[in-house]
Amino acid sequence: MAVAAVSLLSAVPASAAPRDPSPVAQTQAFVDDPSASPANADADDPAIWVHPHDPSRSVVLGTLKEGGLAAFDLDARTLQLVPAGPGGRFNNVDVVGDLAVVSDRGRDLVRVYRIDPRGAAAGAGLLRDVTEPNAPRVFPQSAVDEQRTAYGLAAGRDPRTGVRWVAVTQRHETRVSLLRLADRPDGTVGTAPVATVDLPSSFRLPGGATWSPCEEPGEGPQLEGSVFDGRVLYTAQEDVGIWRIPLTSGGFGRPELVDRVRSYGVPQRWDAEQEECVPDGAGPGFGGRWLEADAEGLAVADGTLFASSQGDSRFVVYGHRTRDLRIVAGRGTDSVEHSDGSAITTASLGRRFPHGLLVVHDGERRPAAGDLPTTGFAFVRLEDVLPR
Repeated sequence: MAVAAVSLLSAVPASAAPRDPSPVAQTQAFVDDPSASPANADADDPAIWVHPHDPSRSVVLGTLKEGGLAAFDLDARTLQLVPAGPGGRFNNVDVVGDLAVVSDRGRDLVRVYRIDPRGAAAGAGLLRDVTEPNAPRVFPQSAVDEQRTAYGLAAGRDPRTGVRWVAVTQRHETRVSLLRLADRPDGTVGTAPVATVDLPSSFRLPGGATWSPCEEPGEGPQLEGSVFDGRVLYTAQEDVGIWRIPLTSGGFGRPELVDRVRSYGVPQRWDAEQEECVPDGAGPGFGGRWLEADAEGLAVADGTLFASSQGDSRFVVYGHRTRDLRIVAGRGTDSVEHSDGSAITTASLGRRFPHGLLVVHDGERRPAAGDLPTTGFAFVRLEDVLPR
């Protein structure tokens, strides 16, 4: 399949770019360790719920994989930890209305939690599981034990019809499933399938050659980071770039690759001894400027797309003029490395976040817990990222 990537926006001159922001708050450091509490708490993806009447009671949610789902107040203090349960592995989370929607990679499910209207004041009672009993699998044609299951997730509401959508990507595959949230008579919430789309795994380059991104044998070039912007879904194919997929009355419209990773088109091969991909020829120069694979977390605010360039721990801001930034250490806070997920709100959340909030996953909290991976979430004032 031939896909023509287009430049999203022009580049802002380096002299005009604001300085790199720092977090003003961070969650506790979660340790990926079976003996930790919660066990195997590997932070991954955040979401923000804005209280409709009292912004100070807004909350941030974050997935901890086997550790479950965590809820934090605006000072990044832990309010509640919801266990993933036997076999559960929570990958991504998003919010639509008063519902938190989670991709359960371990069981290939969409799990749904109702958010208490008291917000942060509800404390440990903030989240209540309202997933329908016997919820259907997202990708039933795939074996759960191979973990080709629900992976990336975005939730949103159709601005024309009010329908609540959930888009879920499939691990190790190029498929995206569009679902509709459905209220059940017993008060639980289920999903109904709407459509699927399979994005390319190989690409025709200028000159006619065909290129496929290098992956571990048996794995495809998967997608994860996703976000709705009205009737458009943006989703990041980690070793390829960022896709824009319009939504239609029947489901998905024609996908468009709107930015590429730098390594797009570069010949690579799998080295079994090193267990990684290695260069296998000169790069043809077809890659993009901004993203260092993996392309990861996506968030949208006021027409601006915010993307994690995980390979070099930067973030790309696609707005009136595209630029990049790093989130650096501040007074009492750590820098952000290897970020997976992000979430943005432009709502005023009170004194600490008067112009909005950006929350990002931090894949390398410092100091680490000995040799164990240590992760968390960082809270950044939106005006430090998107100057007014």
